[in-house]
Amino acid sequence: MSSDVELHAAYKVANAPLNMFPYPHFYVEDIFPKDFYATLQSMLPTQSDMRPIAEVRPVKGYKERFVLDLGSEQLSALPEAKQRFWNDVRKWLIAGRFSSAVAGKFGQQLNERFGSQPAEFYDEALLVQDITNYALGPHSDSPRKVITLLFYLPKDESQKHLGTSLYVPKDPNFSCPGGPHYPHDKFDRVWTMPFLPNALFAFAKTDRSFHGVEPIADEDCRRWLLLYDVYLRQAQPAAAETQSATPKKVKFSF
Repeated sequence: MSSDVELHAAYKVANAPLNMFPYPHFYVEDIFPKDFYATLQSMLPTQSDMRPIAEVRPVKGYKERFVLDLGSEQLSALPEAKQRFWNDVRKWLIAGRFSSAVAGKFGQQLNERFGSQPAEFYDEALLVQDITNYALGPHSDSPRKVITLLFYLPKDESQKHLGTSLYVPKDPNFSCPGGPHYPHDKFDRVWTMPFLPNALFAFAKTDRSFHGVEPIADEDCRRWLLLYDVYLRQAQPAAAETQSATPKKVKFSF
């Protein structure tokens, strides 16, 4: 079953149209087979299985975001059936055929960013649950971020309005290498991805990949996502952003 799911997801990613404005991204529906998505819904953790993100990652604030790291001891605390399910998901999601499809999708962007500079990457997966009052100001992500995939996991279409938003700065010359989150009023919202069941939003990190989440006002909200990220193992010098006219192909070494 996991091989079929991996192939299905890789096919969807590899053939999704790539949108270039305001930065490279794509959005696809039915990223998983429908029977798998139904099983996934039954395998979501309980609230008590999740931890505040500040306990799992070195971040402050965001008390409305809870996570479960699929590569940590958190997984072993789940019931056996859920352990097996999410461990299988992690096995095909991390550093396998699927990750190669993701890297290939954004190959041009990776070559433009890294060129012939030596670069080593790693990937990770987190289950995420956001609750009422969660919000995420426009930001371009950490300088070490390379690619982000957001698998939307709602049970129905009632949360359609809660997707990730894309922004452009009101100052057309503004960019950010990564880190700070900015006030919403400094940006114009270009688009909000529909937070639909079994959908995927993905993008390549750039100095202008501003994205965020509009404040969630829905009462007793539970916003589920599977977050897959590719990171640079260590920061590169700023000169790495300036590439030759014929950059060499980046080699992914997870």
